Amino acid sequence: MYQLITASRDKLMELFLLKNRPLQRVPKTVSLILLLFFTSVSIKAQQVTVDVNKVPLKELFRVLRVQTGFDFLYANEDIQNAKPVSLNVKNETLKSVLDKSLSGQQLSYSIVGKSVTVKKTNTPTIRNEKITGKVTDSKGEPIPGVSVKLKDGTASVVTNTNGDYVIEAPNSAATLVFSYLGFTTEERPLQGRIVQNVTLQESTTGLDQVLVVGYGTVKKSDLTGSVSSVKMEDLQKAPVLSFEDALGGRIAGVQVTSSEGGPGAENNIVIRGGNSITQSNSPLYIIDGFPIENPANNAISNEDIESITVLKDASSTAIYGSRGANGVIVITTKQGKVGKPVINFNGYYGIQNNIKQMDLLDPYEYVKLQIEMVGNAAKQTYTPGDPSLGATAIPGGRELEYYRNQPYVNWQDQIYHTAPMQNYNLSLSGGKDQTRYSISGSLADQKGTIIGSGFKRYQGRFVFNQGVSEKLSFNLNVNYARTENFGSSPSMYGGSFSNSLLYAVWGYRPAISPNSTLEQQLDSEIDPDGQVGYAFNPLLSVQNETVKSSDNNITANAFIDYKFSKDLTLKVSGGLTHSARINDAFYNSRTGRGAPTNIFGPNGQIANLALYNLLNENTLTYRKIWKRWNSINIVGGFTAQKYNVRNNSLMVIQVPNENLGINDLDNGQPYNIGSSSSGNFLNSYFGRVNYAYKSKIMLTATFRADGSSKFAEGNKWSYFPSGAVAWTISREKFMQKIPQISNAKIRTSFGVTGNNRVSDFPYLSPVNFAIDRSYAFGNQYMQGAVPGGLGNRNLQWETTSTYDAGIDLGFFKNRVEITADYYRKVTSDLLLNADLPSHIGFARAFKNVGKVENSGIELEVSSRNIVSKSFSWSSSFNIAFNRNKVLALTQGQDNLQTAVAFDVNSAGLYPYIAIVGQPVAQFFGYKWVGNYQLSDFDRLPDGNFALKSNVPTNGTPSRTAIKPGDIKYEDMNGDLAMTTADRVVIGNPNPDFIGGFSNNFNYKNFDLNVFFQFSVGNDVLNANRMVFEGMGANWQNSFASFANRWTPENPNNEINRANGGGIQAYSSRIIEDGSFLRLKTVALGYTFPKRWLSAMKVNTARVYLSAQNLAVWSKYKGSDPEVSTRNTPLTPGFDFAAYPRARTVTFGFNFSF
Repeated sequence: MYQLITASRDKLMELFLLKNRPLQRVPKTVSLILLLFFTSVSIKAQQVTVDVNKVPLKELFRVLRVQTGFDFLYANEDIQNAKPVSLNVKNETLKSVLDKSLSGQQLSYSIVGKSVTVKKTNTPTIRNEKITGKVTDSKGEPIPGVSVKLKDGTASVVTNTNGDYVIEAPNSAATLVFSYLGFTTEERPLQGRIVQNVTLQESTTGLDQVLVVGYGTVKKSDLTGSVSSVKMEDLQKAPVLSFEDALGGRIAGVQVTSSEGGPGAENNIVIRGGNSITQSNSPLYIIDGFPIENPANNAISNEDIESITVLKDASSTAIYGSRGANGVIVITTKQGKVGKPVINFNGYYGIQNNIKQMDLLDPYEYVKLQIEMVGNAAKQTYTPGDPSLGATAIPGGRELEYYRNQPYVNWQDQIYHTAPMQNYNLSLSGGKDQTRYSISGSLADQKGTIIGSGFKRYQGRFVFNQGVSEKLSFNLNVNYARTENFGSSPSMYGGSFSNSLLYAVWGYRPAISPNSTLEQQLDSEIDPDGQVGYAFNPLLSVQNETVKSSDNNITANAFIDYKFSKDLTLKVSGGLTHSARINDAFYNSRTGRGAPTNIFGPNGQIANLALYNLLNENTLTYRKIWKRWNSINIVGGFTAQKYNVRNNSLMVIQVPNENLGINDLDNGQPYNIGSSSSGNFLNSYFGRVNYAYKSKIMLTATFRADGSSKFAEGNKWSYFPSGAVAWTISREKFMQKIPQISNAKIRTSFGVTGNNRVSDFPYLSPVNFAIDRSYAFGNQYMQGAVPGGLGNRNLQWETTSTYDAGIDLGFFKNRVEITADYYRKVTSDLLLNADLPSHIGFARAFKNVGKVENSGIELEVSSRNIVSKSFSWSSSFNIAFNRNKVLALTQGQDNLQTAVAFDVNSAGLYPYIAIVGQPVAQFFGYKWVGNYQLSDFDRLPDGNFALKSNVPTNGTPSRTAIKPGDIKYEDMNGDLAMTTADRVVIGNPNPDFIGGFSNNFNYKNFDLNVFFQFSVGNDVLNANRMVFEGMGANWQNSFASFANRWTPENPNNEINRANGGGIQAYSSRIIEDGSFLRLKTVALGYTFPKRWLSAMKVNTARVYLSAQNLAVWSKYKGSDPEVSTRNTPLTPGFDFAAYPRARTVTFGFNFSF
């Protein structure tokens, strides 16, 4: 029937139309009726079957033409902006298919004969209507700052302080999208309603969290690499001035240590163990897109930080190439938002005090010790009435018992004090249409718990975002900070113990006449000439020294974005970092360093340091989604960065007018003048491809090429590739049958990164122009030049190959989330100062010869334990296990020993060792076995003791000099003589595992955060005990524990006798367990209800009480187990008079309007 109708139609059409035959015989009306009839019959008879997904109209017309034989006539410009068509129909008419395909396309069609003509219709004017509403949370409280956007449109606003919004939108078919950090995104079709009130639910999953990674952003659910982030709302609850102080223990695998606990102390961050043993292991920082290797993190206000992301594996860090081996920390600061101006203030004030002081000998025990050590000289000084002095005894003079229970000066109380701390931040942000801005400023003032120490910061920040057009936008971000540090480090050794503050305090005599001795410069009782190191008054010394370091730091970063299309974007950025640092120090005659007995006399020094860092980056980003299931993100670009540093210093001694201090240096005697300058360049090309199929299979490939001026020709360039794959198993049908598992993804990656943290031009041989190398030639004084070392033009990058395998799990609608990773890193071509053959003329030179491995497991768990309208409880936990191992050193070398100098007697000692096949840094020394007891000696006829012939010595040159109660070591090689060959590994400063856990509680308007940090299995070398518990000098005080020393009446095996410390040596006696559990942060707050604040035009208001470092549980005997005063990759965990960490309690107030 169909063929018959078609044939009849075609015949008649040929007769009446196509053959141009005269139509006179047939009236025109009849012709028209026949034409329409047969056309209608033909169209209805065409049965069309179509199954397409998001295809262009042109493609759909081709399919219809093949099935129907109809021609389609159209102008390309009419359909080029038409929406793709998705259609699935079976045996429908052509007219029905065309109606569905062109619905809402602003296109019309007409059919004449076998031709379909498609034309653009006149676009009617869409009348926008004002849509209003309020956005609230599950408790009914308004939420300010919620983004309200028109889906598939450009209109965008944010809610005001009352949660209200007004937006213009086409009322008929528009959809509004409501989004806010921490809440589930909500889409609301208008459907004719002009009032849209929305309640947002708190997000129960972090899978939709958008993380800032290298040169872009990515949803957490789409990650292929190992990336972690920290909740800034938790981090900002800690009353600290640097985000690094709060970061430790919050992210698995990130270890944060500091050499000192004082205000403004710099932190050392290591991610997944140290890769290098001679160069820096610090991560690269990306601050608002600006890569900085050694940033002034104290110059950033915590309140300005929006997010912190840590990139750990090579898939994430390889895009930074030669600077990515140590991990990358990406910091994004707060930007302006569209909406009315919002003013936010946050400020707190608090107090700090020490958790622990060292217990010292009181006057009775001190005098008793000095009598044992010094003998009659001490008796004549302290107990002149002692009958044992015989004829020289003074009748009625003091005896030892006089000092029992006498009041005395606790010198720690004199230098430690309760110190105030305050921090205030004020910001203004807002925007309209295409313009957004944010302006902030902060003031911080932290006094140290040691008098004379402290930290100040004056900081300001300006952010400006301007949309020039739909395609072009501009961004400017400027941060300025002036920081000031006061006081010298107590662990700094200055040639004598009097110049090391805590040693001077611990070693000073516990005087019993406080009124006179507090103002007495020298302890005349024991040192009338000022020659004994512990005789200088430490209180007067610290009060009269002036030590200040000021830094003016500015970071400016600007970029433009140009969108060639919705898929292709160009970004061009330029940045500058400049730091001008001035270090001043002056020591007058009432300080240990400037006393008349010191050869320098009153002296001072000035050092100026200027750093410049210039950056240009150019990136092209292409994003595309096609055929619904496929998405690709391609980033490519090139960068150029220049770094320069200039340093000038001057030291002047014998300053005549000390009252003028640093301002009178021009009248003193120049002692040391220094000047240096250096710089380097880095040029790079990079690219990355991310591909995802159905958000189920994700692939990432990255490549970077870096060229650095630090290396010689032939080694300037290096290449760093990486690849990663992830499979979200939970999206598979077989996993969807397990409702308890809401997310499951496995991922793996491999890549190569580098470490360029070497000095500038290390391949060149330095030449020194020293004064003492001058000579006379031709009756003229000539400057001599001496090679300072041997360069090596073959030096190249340290490279790290990293393998990572991880799994991400979510249970019970992601109320419980688990992330676990296993990694293995191998760093090769380590830069070592390797031994050279003797004929070279230099003992050592740097070579690429070493290899180190780090491997470990990381686990992060977060849970929302209770979620209700009035009460919620959430928890987080992380733990990391890292093991490092030396795989190779220089040829023929199986170990590398490292010295640490903390006093004049320790310079030649080597307490650290790196052994092939063992951890990078281990403690190295003698194995302590207690004290020599009477049974180790033969009693001579004269009553003296002689060490038995089968008992080994303790290193003392003469066997006859060893006495009962002296310290004793194990003879490891059986030769009965204690030599360097008897030294062994005596401890490991690397922890078995580290981590932290926190709990957040919310009850109505109250919130409570409790955070603990822990470290287990790490040892600490307590060098303080070498001096103050058994090896102290005459007239020096000691720790109270030394009162339990060995005596004939108390033959213990724990502490040696007075003068029985033997040779200066490191031993297992001073290696202690540094494991700890720290109650790091507790914050309790109350947020005032909105209804209380609305009348005052206040948006939010919160009061809080927060505390830092409340308590520490540890077996460590020192001030704090989290210590590393000589921190390098080869010397961690060393405690020498470290500035103790303070307990801080603050009260604060935050509001916005």
